[in-house]
Amino acid sequence: MMSAPADLRNASNSLGKSLASDAQNRPVVIPPMPDYSGRVLAYTATAIIITVGVWEEVFQTWHLWLVAGALMWPHIAHLLSRRTFLKNSSRIRQKMLMVDSLIGGSFMGCIGLIAIPSACAGLMVMFSALIIGGIRQWLIGCVYMFISALAFLALVGPADSFQSPLFTSLFSILAAGFYICVTAFYSHQQARALMLAKTQIQNQREQSIALSHKLSKYLSPQVWQSIFTGERDVRLETQRKKLAVFFSDIKGFTELSEEMEPEALTELLNHYFNGMSEVALRYGGTIDKFVGDSIMIFFGDPTSRGQREDAFACVSMAIDMRKHMKIMRQKWRSQGIKSPLEIRMGISTGYTTVGNFGAENRMDYTIIGKEVNLASRLESLAEPGEILVSYETFSLIKDRIMCRDKGEITVKGFGRPVPIYEVVDFRRDMGPNRSFMEHEHSGFAMYLDSEKITGKERQSILSALEDAAERLRHEEDSARD
Repeated sequence: MMSAPADLRNASNSLGKSLASDAQNRPVVIPPMPDYSGRVLAYTATAIIITVGVWEEVFQTWHLWLVAGALMWPHIAHLLSRRTFLKNSSRIRQKMLMVDSLIGGSFMGCIGLIAIPSACAGLMVMFSALIIGGIRQWLIGCVYMFISALAFLALVGPADSFQSPLFTSLFSILAAGFYICVTAFYSHQQARALMLAKTQIQNQREQSIALSHKLSKYLSPQVWQSIFTGERDVRLETQRKKLAVFFSDIKGFTELSEEMEPEALTELLNHYFNGMSEVALRYGGTIDKFVGDSIMIFFGDPTSRGQREDAFACVSMAIDMRKHMKIMRQKWRSQGIKSPLEIRMGISTGYTTVGNFGAENRMDYTIIGKEVNLASRLESLAEPGEILVSYETFSLIKDRIMCRDKGEITVKGFGRPVPIYEVVDFRRDMGPNRSFMEHEHSGFAMYLDSEKITGKERQSILSALEDAAERLRHEEDSARD
């Protein structure tokens, strides 16, 4: 006989305010019936059953003492569980439920297991146990109730008749039914409110995910992921790390910007940045920033695959960008842009300071150091379509990438001249067995990487090349005639 059951800081602040505003409209979660109220209701129902039973002379007169006990026990239990050392017990509700199961069984034994009153009392105990503790608590409660009922039945003896008069049976059923209905009502209301709250929380979660994905457009995916997964705090802090730093810009872009309308120039630049960003992310680069037509990318933070692999990934990305630029240039020609736009790139590897720079209310995740200046200088010295790397980078990639010695340069911040190298290509793509081929003329551009072509695509490409060759031969024959 027991009761029923109980930035990104600015962006995150905006998100918090949004969620707080939504929380004001959140459905109120109705708490379960308090233990004290439920216990008072259950034991009052039991007291009514005893009183009616004594009045109809089904129970013995001394059973009236059980009425006093039933009316006093809820207050005693509340005092024990809230005002004594027992309040610190983590499982006080389950323990008090076991006591209620013993009392319920004792009552059943004292009245001699008269059928309907005993069944109603047992039903209230089992209903409470099932709601509060689930199947396990219900089984334990049933065992406790059964043992205490047998014990008191052995002391008092069974009743002369297991049948009870009409009024005693009726009041027993009504009292137990009223308790069960009130408890079920509280449980239903709580479950309904919880479902509404769950729906509200799901909607807020979807809104926060959508907002976080919008915010991710302003950060490199690696940085955004480390922040929103809790791996990195949004605070002013830096650390020293050995990174591979990449700079690139477009040769001839300044002259082009004077010839094109701003809208067309913006479209071209966004197309270029979008293509190069896809290449950078494919190789795991952290995109630092876009400045004019320049791109700054670094490898080795927030995640690193080791210095050698980071440097190799950075140079591999640069080679892929150079190849991708040929495709983009051909597309621009088809759009009427005839200026021969070329990309030039510089890469250096060394220790830099990386982290959040700025103020508490406005931070920028970036890197500083002489290696950054060196990469920028290499990019400015590179010829169109050329990739220049520092000696440190060359030493890490020379076994897999062919480079050419370009001499030495003097760079501010370095005590002695810096050896630099030009990236030629992957060693695997050198010689007759290379997988990559490229050819470019006005009106024609070919970019072929046989390792990336599937069998189905191979037939389509062969057909297109044969058609193109046949057309060129036919036009050449016509020109001769």
